[in-house]
Amino acid sequence: MHPPRLRKEALSMHAAGVPFSDIWQRLGLPRNTVASWLYNRRRLAIKIDDRCPLCERPARAIDDPRSYAYLLGQYLGDGHLLMTQRVPLLTVACDARYPGLMHEVSYAMEACGARTVGFQERVGCVSVRAHWTHWPCLIPQHGAGPKHLRAIELSNWQREVVDRCPERFLRGLFHSDGSRFTNRVVRNGRTYSYPRYNFVNESADIMRLCAHYLDRVEIDWRMARRNVLSVARREAVARLDEFVGPKW
Repeated sequence: MHPPRLRKEALSMHAAGVPFSDIWQRLGLPRNTVASWLYNRRRLAIKIDDRCPLCERPARAIDDPRSYAYLLGQYLGDGHLLMTQRVPLLTVACDARYPGLMHEVSYAMEACGARTVGFQERVGCVSVRAHWTHWPCLIPQHGAGPKHLRAIELSNWQREVVDRCPERFLRGLFHSDGSRFTNRVVRNGRTYSYPRYNFVNESADIMRLCAHYLDRVEIDWRMARRNVLSVARREAVARLDEFVGPKW
């Protein structure tokens, strides 16, 4: 049994963005011990029905629509649903520079019904992963091949959920394939700086979903290129900052 202070220190280092390999080496602890502290969070005292809730009660079966809308946005950006022979595996790839983002994804998976969420660390990337029988029902957009090579449309019950939480859906999209940065323009010898957002995606269908829900929350946008949507007006950026903001 290791002292509680070591676990607390490991969690603090992870929240500060320290790489996993550095954490267990600095603390002088076994790799698996630190991994269990950081990644193997299990839902406690939660009973989940063995039947799929969406088979009979579509949108009403989503207990946490805000988490679902966010997770759906993340899936459409950097997610993948692997249909294994046993239990389907949902994976969302997250940039290792933003530990807060990957934990938000993991909490959303748990809120949607996954019993256990794990993390797989790779160079510059951490994959948030969860096995669950009902992922195919919750994410009917899954299929073979890249998303931009197949049709992506929301089902009626999904539109009902996302219409209730458009900000959370947009947050998921921009946290996956979006960025907030400072744009600098030189005019008449003077340099002007202002923040802006870009959303980049090869799927025309996913781009239309992003544009539709930006319109729904009254945020101005324009297409900078075929696969790049830009939010640059000051009031539009300020509005998007209210529920997206910089990645963390």
